This record gives sequence, C-alpha cells and structure tokens, in this order.
Amino acid sequence: MSSAVPLNLGIAHSADSASIRKGTGKRVLLAEPRGYCAGVDRAVETVEKALEKHGAPIFVRKEIVHNRHVVETLEDQGVIFVDETDEVPEGSLLVFSAHGVSPAVHESAAARNLRTIDATCPLVTKVHQEAKRFARDDYDILLIGHEGHEEVEGTAGEAPNHVTIVDGPASVDAVTVRDENKVIWLSQTTLSVDETMQTVARLRDRFPNLQDPPSDDICYATQNRQVAVKAMAPECDLVIVVGSRNSSNSVRLVEVALGAGARASYLVDYAREVDLSWLDGVETVGITSGASVPEVLVRGVIDLLAEHGFHDVQSVTTANETLVFALPRELRAARTQ
Repeated sequence: MSSAVPLNLGIAHSADSASIRKGTGKRVLLAEPRGYCAGVDRAVETVEKALEKHGAPIFVRKEIVHNRHVVETLEDQGVIFVDETDEVPEGSLLVFSAHGVSPAVHESAAARNLRTIDATCPLVTKVHQEAKRFARDDYDILLIGHEGHEEVEGTAGEAPNHVTIVDGPASVDAVTVRDENKVIWLSQTTLSVDETMQTVARLRDRFPNLQDPPSDDICYATQNRQVAVKAMAPECDLVIVVGSRNSSNSVRLVEVALGAGARASYLVDYAREVDLSWLDGVETVGITSGASVPEVLVRGVIDLLAEHGFHDVQSVTTANETLVFALPRELRAARTQ
C-alpha cells in the first residue's frame, strides 16, 4: 500500500532536495500540481455538455486538447474531429478547441452557416486580445512559439501584418522589425519558461527597447507544472511524464526534468508504453503529467510501478490550483428566479 506524504511548499517556492523525505529502497515522487488545468477542464466539459444538449454527432475543429486518450474517448461518444471548417456539413454544430482560432476561421464557419461554440482557453484569449491591442497601436509583435502549433496560428491570425513568429533562440537572428522603438514580445502559453526567457534575452540584445507583455503570457498551469518537476528532478533517477507527443507543455516537461537534474526522462501516453528496462538500477522515479492529461492515466503508471516494487509514493507539492473557468455561455445552466 502506498503512502502519500505532501510537501506543501507554496506557489512561489520550490523544493530543495533536503525537503523530500529520504527513503530506503524504491520510491515514487509524485508532482503536484499535474494533469488537467482549468482551461483543459473547461474545454473537455464543453464538448461533453454539447453532446448532452445537442446529441451526436458534433464536430470539433482540431483536437479539443492534445491528448490521445481524451480524443479517442470523445470519438467513441460521437464527436467528429476535423482539420478545417469545410469538412463540416453546413448548419452543423462546431466546437473550437482550447487552443483558439484566428478570425479567418470564425469567418469560414459563419460562411458555412455553422453553429459554433468557442472552447478557447481564456488565457489564450487574453493573448489574442493583446495581439489585437498592439496591432492597433502599430507595434511589431514578436510571437514566441512553435511554428505550426494551433495556438500560434490562431494568435498570429489576429494581426498577420504585425506578427512575426520566433520559434526559439535560434530564430532570433532572422527577425526584422520596422521600428526598434515599437516592438513587443508575446508568447504561446504552453512553452518552457526558461527557454522563453532565453529567447527574450536574445531578442532584447538585438532590440534593447523591446517591451514586455502587460501580463505573463505563459499559462500559470504550465509554469506550476514546470516548477514542480524542477523541485523533484534532482532526486530522480527517472522522470516519467504522462502526455501525448503533440502536447507542447508535456514535451516541455521532459526537457525541464532533464535540465533540472533527472538522470533520464520519457514521455508516455499510457502505462503500457513504459519500457521496464528504464527501471533497471532505478530507486527514485518522478511522475508528472501534462495539462491535458486525465488523472486515470497517471494512476495507471503508479499501479505499474507498484507491481515492480515502487510502493512508497510521496507527493511533492509546489502550488495549489483553485482556478475554475465558466463554460461558454451557450452551455451555462439558466439561472433560476
């Protein structure tokens, strides 16, 4: 039977190795927070409520969130995922994913007379609003993010004539701007905080008057999950990150774990993908999960490790998340008088 020993370290702090209870033999360090963030929870519930209200089939543009298990589960319930609006029969119901879409996608949906529900994460919407605001003020906007990611495409689409995508530090040298006194950076919400700051530092070397966004663009949940991994990684022979390969924040957690001192780190969708050879000579395994991962998948990994002698489970807590986002107005319960 496993034991959970919470290490409640506060949002602004990280654990040092002395804070983690030393054990003898095999143990698991379980990062807190992990898994679903408020935006993902809202997006998945949006689709579930839409199914309840309207019945199957309903359509979702792209993956509602980047998690294979979530997508396959919703497909089994009658959700049809499409890449573009022209794949949706006219007049049908279409949900926009948590990653957001550009104005051109909204226009395309309207042209096909589609009924739409927008499940964009409110934190992504905030970045969209920033892009529109600074485009109105005629700034060059340097959007730090991964070329081709849905979120980046949606944000850039708000001001295509003002946005330049900067895909990491190596892309900085190719950036050009019209006026070095009117430049601001924004970012994809799911990036590595450390790599983003490296990119910003290189941009500022080139453009000393580069302005910061009015508020932090990298999602609180992304940051919190990275802080938790940094707290436990120095103690870990192995860190297993549960998440899908097209999930930016999950991939970043592997990188953060390795950068923070883990001897090895791997990304898996399911417990069955864990290679048991990874456990050879390992005493401490860290576990975390990306922001679009349901907890049942993490429990599967914990159970697998228990079968191989890892019974001592300690929680490493660096933040307590309480944020909840309201559902889109089309799905909110009517107020009673």
